Amino acid sequence: MPMAETVTTVDPRIERSRCAVLEATLALLAESGYGAVTIEAVAARSGVAKSTIYRHWSGRVELIHDAFLELKPPVVPPCEGDAREQVIAVLENFARNAGQSLWARCLPSLIDAAARDPEAARLHNELSCRGRQSLLDLLAAGVANGDLPPDLDPELMTEALAGPILLRMLLSLPPLEPAQVRDLVDQLIPPSKAAARGGKRPRR
Repeated sequence: MPMAETVTTVDPRIERSRCAVLEATLALLAESGYGAVTIEAVAARSGVAKSTIYRHWSGRVELIHDAFLELKPPVVPPCEGDAREQVIAVLENFARNAGQSLWARCLPSLIDAAARDPEAARLHNELSCRGRQSLLDLLAAGVANGDLPPDLDPELMTEALAGPILLRMLLSLPPLEPAQVRDLVDQLIPPSKAAARGGKRPRR
C-alpha cells in the first residue's frame, strides 16, 4: 500500500506572531530608520517576546530581510500578451505599490543606512537584485523570443524602466501614476510597426 502523505500544518498562533514581528520591523524601519530596528524595539512594538523572536531570527538583518521579502506586494505578470504588455503590467503594479505600500516607505531608510553600514549595504544589494529579477527576466525572454528588439539590453532597460518610479519615491516627488506607465514604456521601447497596425510581431 502507498504511504500516506504527511501534511504539515502551521500553528495559527505562531503565524500570527511571525506576521506581527515582520510588520513591526517594517513599521520601525519606515518611521525611525535602520538604527531603530533592534530585537528589543521589535518585541516592544509587536508584543512578541524577545526569546520568541530569537528562536526564529538571529538579529535585525535577518528580520529586515524576511520582512522585505514576505511583506513585499506580489508582482505577478499576466499570462496573456506579449513581453511588452507584460512589462507594462509589472511596472503598473510596481508604480501602484510604490505610492501606497509600507514596504515602499522603508526603502529610503535602508538606502540611507547602506551608505554607511556594510551590513545594511549587503542587505540592500541582495534585496535590490531580487526585486528587479522579475522585470529583468521578462525583458530577457522578450528579446529571446522576438517580442522585443534584438539589440535591447535587459540589464540597462530594467534600470531605465524602474528608475523613474524609484526616483520619484526617493526624492519625495509625486509618484508616477500607473496610468503613466504605458507612456514611459512607449518612450523607451516603442511599439513595433506590426503592433501599431494591430498586427503581431513576427517571430524570429
